Amino acid sequence: MNMKIDPWSALNIDDYSKLFEEFGILPFDQLLPEITGPHRYMRRKIIFGHRGYDLITDAMNNGKPFSVMSGFMPSGKIHLGHKMVMEEIIWHQQQGGDAFVGIADREAHSVRGMSWEKCRDIGINEYLISLIALGFEPHGHIYFQSDSEQVKDLAFELGSKANFSELSAIYGFTGETSVSHMLSAVTQSADILHPQLEAYGGPKPVVIPVGADQDPHIRLTRGLGHKMNMFKIEGRENKDGRHYFSIRSKAAPEGALKKLAERISGRTKLFEGHVDVFDLDDFGKLQKIVREVELEFGGYAFVPPSSTYHRFMSGLQGGKMSSSVPESYISLTEDPKGAANKVRKAKTGGRITLEEQKKLGGEPDKCSVYELLLFNLVEDDGELAQIYNECVSGQKVCGNCKALAAERMEKFLKEHQELREVAKDRLDEYGL
Repeated sequence: MNMKIDPWSALNIDDYSKLFEEFGILPFDQLLPEITGPHRYMRRKIIFGHRGYDLITDAMNNGKPFSVMSGFMPSGKIHLGHKMVMEEIIWHQQQGGDAFVGIADREAHSVRGMSWEKCRDIGINEYLISLIALGFEPHGHIYFQSDSEQVKDLAFELGSKANFSELSAIYGFTGETSVSHMLSAVTQSADILHPQLEAYGGPKPVVIPVGADQDPHIRLTRGLGHKMNMFKIEGRENKDGRHYFSIRSKAAPEGALKKLAERISGRTKLFEGHVDVFDLDDFGKLQKIVREVELEFGGYAFVPPSSTYHRFMSGLQGGKMSSSVPESYISLTEDPKGAANKVRKAKTGGRITLEEQKKLGGEPDKCSVYELLLFNLVEDDGELAQIYNECVSGQKVCGNCKALAAERMEKFLKEHQELREVAKDRLDEYGL
């Protein structure tokens, strides 16, 4: 297939399983039994894949520190697709994660040509007010890329480990791509890694909830984080078939390897460029020691960031959701009655005639109205299953589903917009 994905183009994926083969994304459902009180996106396989999320489940189940981080490019109206990411951030915050939300104004300025003033206006009045209204707590961290010296400084350092060939391979950049666009990509990596800075408690697992179109950022960041770290731990086997670990230096300061050899209990052998460890089978313990020594010598010791991937919502008229086609999406700030009318006019998975519907049943998996219920409007799995079964058996007609979805959408938007008014008065609590 040789699928090409990038974060700035509209993307329609028909078969998400191909992402497992092409990009090494792992199925999420295998981790579901380890999660207490999973979010409905997890239960319903809307979140379909992950990278390294086992680090997050381990942290949640054992009271270890972890963070959740994601961001929004302030380039238009906030819609239900953005709400998905916000819900995932808030859920992880409720599970004990230190939550970070970045407004990617550097990206919007370089890629969309938006002014800094417009970026700030949209960032606050569209995205952040809704984020707060949905339940983001003020002990989390909200920032604009252009305001964060930590993110800008880290982006500069990460840039020393990135090159045009790598960015071109991941994003499809060409000779026409501006330098600021390339810098915005590296800034996204700084966004993802900066929750692990000393100011926020140092190295820890961090999960980035995103759509599949954002995976290039995750791949770049995992690669850059690895390059920034001073050491690499490799599993080896000697001539007798006995396993041991070899800690390889990647331009670590003088004395760092010696310090490692002294810190590790058991038999070690120090060479120029690496330390071999023979009597320590606990990889986690060894990894902890290596990170501690790296931090002592001024390194970052980044943990590779984890990620979850959710399915895209389709447009109300079928096909892709597009910000340039208002009829294809529902904004969280639009008139609730107008949004309800959009739902009533949406494409369904119903048959051509009522007789066919009763005989063959509907096709909810092809229905944008059922998708609204699945993603946003029905919390109870039992109620959703009943709607699905009545549709496929021909007992329920499309008009009934549209009426239900329209009523609930109008109710949700009214309540959300009331909460937005409350959130406007709380901006000071969030440093905005």
